[in-house]
Amino acid sequence: MEAGVRPLPKMNYVAPSSLKEALHLLKKYKGKARVLAGGTDLIPKLKKRMIKAEVVIDLNRIPGLSGIRMQKDGLHIGALTRLAEIKESRLVREKAPVLFQAIGVMASPPIRNRGTLAGNLCTASPAADTAPPLLVLNASVRLQNTDGKRVVPLSEFFRGPQDTVRRADEMLTEVIVPVQKGRSAFLKLGRRKAFTLSVVSVAAFARVRGGKFEDLRLALGAVAPTPIRSRKVEEALQGKEANEENIARAAELVKEEVKPIGDVRASEEYRREMSSVFTRRVLAQVNGRGYNESAI
Repeated sequence: MEAGVRPLPKMNYVAPSSLKEALHLLKKYKGKARVLAGGTDLIPKLKKRMIKAEVVIDLNRIPGLSGIRMQKDGLHIGALTRLAEIKESRLVREKAPVLFQAIGVMASPPIRNRGTLAGNLCTASPAADTAPPLLVLNASVRLQNTDGKRVVPLSEFFRGPQDTVRRADEMLTEVIVPVQKGRSAFLKLGRRKAFTLSVVSVAAFARVRGGKFEDLRLALGAVAPTPIRSRKVEEALQGKEANEENIARAAELVKEEVKPIGDVRASEEYRREMSSVFTRRVLAQVNGRGYNESAI
């Protein structure tokens, strides 16, 4: 064995062939089981003993848990849908372009080929790149256990790092993304241009009518214990003239909302400053005017 590489700890492995069977297993082993979708986060954590599991429930043999479908209430993206499939989806590109943008600059092709949207959300990393775009699109998640289903707005899903409202016997079965008319954009700052974790990520959605912002939404990742909506920026620009002066003034407010940490990727001060810079840039994009590098 290669030096420094630890094998997986001993555990039971089951591969249910139906959602009903998987939910019964989650109930039976409540709090002692982990579900395996793409495994890009689960397997490394198990190897490093960062988490424990008596049972691993492999979801990959369950039919109907993947795919992208257009329904009356929006796009429905199944729990097992790979990030690569979302990136290649015409429906996502047309109906949720900000999500398409985010997935296009996250991880590497091998990771996107395995990783799932549900897994990226359930890991609840503050730097999860799919969270800010879905927050500005007012997305929801469907959670299910043996007792039934519930739909939770994504804005209420995250509780803290690696922590969500999903119960130990529940499974996230799909993500629901309302389709809305407007402009959206996603920008990400990392330590390099590709295959990198976010230092700061920002997504925005807005309608601009008569030169004024309408229904503006802004979300950030990697700058607080959870991905967040910037309510102060949204309120400051709602109904206001969509011009550079108003955008610059509102972007400063985000510094009051973020709660960044300093780590090996960036200092607290740098993240706070870049939160404002990238807010200004992404708002300029949804305004349709780009941004003036020299003014930022």
